Amino acid sequence: MNNTSLLWTSSDPLQSQLFSTLGTLYRFDTVNNGGKTTTTLYRSIKQGKEDRIARLEWGANFSLGRATIGRNMVSMVDLVLPGGAPYYRRFFGPDGYQYTWRPDQSNDDFVLEDYSGNVIAMFRPIFPGKKYNIGEVHGELLLVDNAGRGMVLHPPLMDMVCLTAMLNRMLNQRNQQ
Repeated sequence: MNNTSLLWTSSDPLQSQLFSTLGTLYRFDTVNNGGKTTTTLYRSIKQGKEDRIARLEWGANFSLGRATIGRNMVSMVDLVLPGGAPYYRRFFGPDGYQYTWRPDQSNDDFVLEDYSGNVIAMFRPIFPGKKYNIGEVHGELLLVDNAGRGMVLHPPLMDMVCLTAMLNRMLNQRNQQ
């Protein structure tokens, strides 16, 4: 099984980057402006140029608010729907299919399964943080290269995987089911 590895900087997923040997691929930037906190997900498209993928508007104390993904606005709750067991969270991908993040039974990893139960990605925490020139790494997002006919490595599914992985990291850190 071939995997593409994205290393995740920062213990705070709201202010972090995902990078590989190609450089930074995704960046989460969180700002508080007049009491309103927003997190923006950017995707690098070439050196020094980024596209805004999503904007998350948080409620009080980082409660789940609303998300603007492309031109669509959804409740953040729809991105982390309860999955039937503790820490299982579901979302519907841009292809209309349901995906589920769940804890791996054998370690601290979280795996992402498609509608058929195939693992298409996983998040692995790294303790303590390993230092790279881009920053200290606290996790690794592994994307299964041939999963979903190879679509997991391409936008918009890859964007959604990164976005929901960040939300799951944040909720897990705050011990919210």
